[in-house]
Amino acid sequence: MIFDGALPTWRDLASAAIFGVVYLGMFLGGLPRLQLDRTGVAVLGGIAMTAVHGWSVPEAVEAIDWPTLALLFAFMQISAQLRLGGFYVAVTRAVGGWPLPAPALLALLLAVVAALSAVFSNDVVCLAVTPVVVRIAWRRGWDPVPWLVGVACAANIGSAATLIGNPQNMLIGSVMQVPFRAYLQAAALPVWLALLGLWGWLVWRLRGEGGGARWVAAAPGPLAGDGMQDEPPFDRWQSAKGLVVAAALLVAFLLTPWPREVAALVAAGILLLSRRLHSSQVMGLVDWPLLLLFAGLFIVNHGFEGTGMAARALAWLAAQGIALADPLVLALAGVTLSNLVSNVPAVMLLLPHLASQDQAVTLALVSTFAGNLLLVGSIANLIVADLAARDGIVIDWRRHLRVGLPVTAMSLVAWWVTLGMAAR
Repeated sequence: MIFDGALPTWRDLASAAIFGVVYLGMFLGGLPRLQLDRTGVAVLGGIAMTAVHGWSVPEAVEAIDWPTLALLFAFMQISAQLRLGGFYVAVTRAVGGWPLPAPALLALLLAVVAALSAVFSNDVVCLAVTPVVVRIAWRRGWDPVPWLVGVACAANIGSAATLIGNPQNMLIGSVMQVPFRAYLQAAALPVWLALLGLWGWLVWRLRGEGGGARWVAAAPGPLAGDGMQDEPPFDRWQSAKGLVVAAALLVAFLLTPWPREVAALVAAGILLLSRRLHSSQVMGLVDWPLLLLFAGLFIVNHGFEGTGMAARALAWLAAQGIALADPLVLALAGVTLSNLVSNVPAVMLLLPHLASQDQAVTLALVSTFAGNLLLVGSIANLIVADLAARDGIVIDWRRHLRVGLPVTAMSLVAWWVTLGMAAR
């Protein structure tokens, strides 16, 4: 029996109700007939959980994993520095200007987007490069949709390579204390294989759909201007400053025992010391709603965990032979929940029930790869679709699924194959 004959208290039932409503809001993107998005639902849920349990504000705040929020905040600032310096746009324009045949250009573009996403926020990378990729495709006479979906998928895959590539990986690394270098070594091969599969699938599809001679040999055109006036111009000094600080931070992660969140905050503080970029500009690019979403969900999950319902349910499933200790079960749970409530809430649900760093690596990889399956599975996907729509390009769930489904399947196969190799 899941409850072992013990009747839940009114507080347990209220906590379960709040938890259910909050995660329904995560699934729907808000609550019907209310002007609440996911962040609003999470914050309201945190307030309700605090009231139900009779916590003081300091007691509720104790439920928040502050190292995760500090790391996330710091990297938002570092990424903002590079965006304000025009670095992302300049790199994408440089890639698009190379006189390469389409398969080679696609490979270079996917590799650059993935590499940037592994170190900086994949969402910010997509925000900066999407308009440029549209113009690269238009200048060469190609359909931009496969290129744009490829960019979103590459950003998601690349962000899985490190513990700083996306919010859910930061959370997993912080809570489970996964060593940065160990994770990088475990994730490198499946990420590389997933990127190779993405490139191969896109090339096969584009050739199979009759891309014509232009797909093989179209020449590049100028990319300056052309609707990109809203992006900051390239600033060599500000970009170099951001890159040097980010490189030093990676060295600290790899070679020193310093707490990652403290090192990242120091790096962000250094970047705030600027004579040209006002701190309000940098702070204005911090995703404050995402930080509030984290805080609200931490409090909601803490309240629900206190009921013991989740632990008893998992114990009952384990008795039936369905346990998170099984990598396939964990992967299935991660993929399913990531596409129901998005990957950050999914990771928050599963994290308290992980028992090893190997499980943490599995959850980080599969929850991130799962973001490519559906258009709504990742914020990066939605950013690309929204920016494309501003240029009159429609990326609906069907067009995304034609690439996302096989790419997700290949990515998960890559994870499973490398898991088997590591076990030998």
